[in-house]
Amino acid sequence: MSELKLYDYWRSSAAYRLRIAFNLKGVEFDSTVVNIAPGADEQMGAPYKSINPQMRVPSIEVDGKAASQSMAILEWIEETWPEPALLPKEPWARLQVRGFADLIACDVHPLNNLSVLGKLREGFGANKEAIAEWYRDWIVRGFTALEAQAERASGHSFLFSDQPGIAEICLVPQMYNARRFETPLEAFPRLVEIDEKCKEIDAFRRAAPEAVKPD
Repeated sequence: MSELKLYDYWRSSAAYRLRIAFNLKGVEFDSTVVNIAPGADEQMGAPYKSINPQMRVPSIEVDGKAASQSMAILEWIEETWPEPALLPKEPWARLQVRGFADLIACDVHPLNNLSVLGKLREGFGANKEAIAEWYRDWIVRGFTALEAQAERASGHSFLFSDQPGIAEICLVPQMYNARRFETPLEAFPRLVEIDEKCKEIDAFRRAAPEAVKPD
């Protein structure tokens, strides 16, 4: 395989997922920064639009081909580098992992994306405090369901098995977002426990926003 390029931003939680996955698999990649911070908006420019017409981060490029959507890329990573596995082998367990991960990636994260927050601010006049309340509300709703799922799946070192996988890959960036917006986490002890365990793993530490933030 030719050089693998990740179009990345240090605070993008979707890009954070891919950094963790590549690190867990031991896959080398070239991180190309796309500054999506409001005011910079490099994802909106023609150079990046030619790579990802949706103008969102992350994307990957390999062998002259580009792809986007972090969850689809996670599946590609798993299929391309099967070991160590990010999904359990048993179909029902795989369903549980995917459901947990998709709750974050499809229900919580999109409602708190930069484009949504920008629309709230510019289209509906929401101030900083209102946007933060919106952000925390959707995290709490999602985390309440996730905590229940995590409690039902207890008995493992991590969420659904004895090693981290796609569920943890999606959870850890969302925990970062929750703390960034000062979301109370006392009601989610299992999620906090798993997050802390993951922080002890080198692959997660090297992918963290603070570890990859440009100087």
